[in-house]
Amino acid sequence: MAVLALAGSVTRSVAQQISKEELVLLTPEWKGDRFADGRPKVPDAILKRMKLVTLEEAWAVLKGANFKYQYSGGWQTINPDSVLVGRALTATFMPGRPDIHRVIDKKGHEKDGRVKSQNAWPIDMLTKGDVYVVDQFDMQEDGPTIGDNLGNSIYAKTGNGIVYEGAIRDIAGLKEIGGFTSYFRSYHPSHHLNNPDGDLNTTLVAINHPTRIGKATVMPGDVVLGRDGGVIFIPPHLAEKVVKTSEIVRLRDMFGHQRLREQKYTPGQIDNRWSDEIEKDFSQWLNAHLNELPVPKEQIQEYLKTRTW
Repeated sequence: MAVLALAGSVTRSVAQQISKEELVLLTPEWKGDRFADGRPKVPDAILKRMKLVTLEEAWAVLKGANFKYQYSGGWQTINPDSVLVGRALTATFMPGRPDIHRVIDKKGHEKDGRVKSQNAWPIDMLTKGDVYVVDQFDMQEDGPTIGDNLGNSIYAKTGNGIVYEGAIRDIAGLKEIGGFTSYFRSYHPSHHLNNPDGDLNTTLVAINHPTRIGKATVMPGDVVLGRDGGVIFIPPHLAEKVVKTSEIVRLRDMFGHQRLREQKYTPGQIDNRWSDEIEKDFSQWLNAHLNELPVPKEQIQEYLKTRTW
């Protein structure tokens, strides 16, 4: 019943962000801090550590937790060798419909204090560390709502790029924004049309509601991890587990590879379940290299204390 009520609220709220109560209701497993609007606020420290996580490591954790539809591939990219990490702020567009568009415009301008055209409204809400995640139904000609002007605004607010289910424009200008690591479906030199009394092709129906990107379901506050041509959306309550699992795998791989180069162990010994002797050697190796490893010292000490592997 709650989901049905939420679906109906998209129409009732006419392009407003989801209410705090609804967002808390839909993210019950998140127990940490939230933004004032209820969006989960995964700590900056976790986001920083997430930059070293691979898509495979994140996918494995999510699959193990029965989250099967969080990955989306087949993207074009800006800064393909960089990693995109941040908290999702979502927006959903639909094919333009004049009657709905007029109502949303009127309410947004007169009651909600919004300015400019609808494509700018979600961007005005962005904060540092956000990733703007947009379902624009893969529209291409006359579809792009983001070019180099809004791209510069997005980057200034967030320090991040975008995940955009649609076409962008001004791609040369967007590439000039140094850290604008972004994922988009296509490029088209045209621009969107938003005149309900004339040419109209997109209408913004929801801000910070659940949305769909490719075959993935995205919630506001999900941690976005984009790298190597793909994007995965990590539920906030699983973000720390993803990071910790990745770090354990990374450390074990480093140790295993070093010992193989030294020919101390055979590939069969490293590829299979480690013996007590190898596990003890691994613990000693961690202690000996605390300040040299690509994992925070405090986390390694925690791992050594808990010894859950």
